[in-house]
Amino acid sequence: MLHHQFLWYKTLIHLFRMIQNNLKFKELPESVMIFGCGYIGTALAKVLLGNGVRVGALTRNQSQAELLRSLGAKEVLQCDLHDANWPNYLQLPYQSAVNCVSSAGGGLLGYRQSYVDGQKVILDWANTQKLNNFIYTSSTSVYPQGGGVVVTEQMSTQDCSESALLLLESERLIQEQQSLFQKHYIFRLAGIYGPKRHYLLDQLKAGSSIIAGRGDYHLNLIHCNDAVNALLIALSSEKNVESGIFNLSDGNPSFKHELVSYLASKLGLKQPVFDPSSTSLRVRHREGSMPDRIIANNKLIESFGWQPIFPEFRSGYEAILSDF
Repeated sequence: MLHHQFLWYKTLIHLFRMIQNNLKFKELPESVMIFGCGYIGTALAKVLLGNGVRVGALTRNQSQAELLRSLGAKEVLQCDLHDANWPNYLQLPYQSAVNCVSSAGGGLLGYRQSYVDGQKVILDWANTQKLNNFIYTSSTSVYPQGGGVVVTEQMSTQDCSESALLLLESERLIQEQQSLFQKHYIFRLAGIYGPKRHYLLDQLKAGSSIIAGRGDYHLNLIHCNDAVNALLIALSSEKNVESGIFNLSDGNPSFKHELVSYLASKLGLKQPVFDPSSTSLRVRHREGSMPDRIIANNKLIESFGWQPIFPEFRSGYEAILSDF
């Protein structure tokens, strides 16, 4: 446990140092409220605090709340985002806010509570603030396209899953009340990986010789560090980027079987086989099969000047494997 915590902090320090080279302190807001301090939210809070930004946080997890307080967050609320009472307990004003909440489980009801109902409470709170930027981390799961097509932000989101419809509803709530912010940015994130978040690597290390599902579709990924870097650039005041929706992926997807083969080779293991007749838990949560497509990140790069530190899975996993 302590070893994993050490690796996590080591990675955050590495991220902090890299970002310091690209962002000046004066470019960041003086204060940021982060809703949903899980994997991405906590990493973001760590870097902001390291840059002297006053950070407030909301999380439903007690251990995360304690960690955030120990890191120096000024106001930490432990509650559900859809609880309409939490705004009463925030005493300080904030210049910017980030909503990176994830579902608490519980099927579609849990999705609605986390994404839609929670967003409504945030917007009610935002009406009492003078926010410069509001950032929302959505998901590329809102795109239904497959067949190996390149997916841009202009692609249709019709015929998406029921859970994706709730994400889209949450996005629309922001767009309908955009007058509450000077700018709003909706980032649709690809599959997140990084320290302590590498399920395929975990399967192989556990001795799995059979991988559930297919291996012949593209995996669109984004490393945690790159996701946080994008959020920080969006929070900075240097660039005057119009509000909008941006895909957040590394832009270089590979087939799933290529990633699995690479990891097995790095671990010195026999190459596993895929079982198309079996469905992984992750796919079941998606309400269907994994679509084969390539998520384009051109708009993000051209608008913000963002560049991934880990532009494809090999560079990202190389850093992860070096800590094993």
